[in-house]
Amino acid sequence: MTVVKINQLSVPADRGADLEAKFAARRKSVDSEPGFEGFELLRPAEEGQPYFVVTRWADDASFDAWAAKRQPRAEGTTVSKAEGLLSFEVVDLDG
Repeated sequence: MTVVKINQLSVPADRGADLEAKFAARRKSVDSEPGFEGFELLRPAEEGQPYFVVTRWADDASFDAWAAKRQPRAEGTTVSKAEGLLSFEVVDLDG
């Protein structure tokens, strides 16, 4: 069953372009991870709102395996605060 993971990122108003550039530079880096199905970076439509990173995975185990390998964010990052991770299962409306 496909799962969706959504991470909310607080980004200072003057750092949005930097965040987008970092994601653009590494956008294919996760493509080869087992179970990875895709991601989107959502830019806020209103100033002062957070960015969202939406990823799709074949299952929770695939996401957990990838997350265990991730490097911690370095000091001076463009993100002031990661607000937490939301998790969802995609409902199969055909069956």
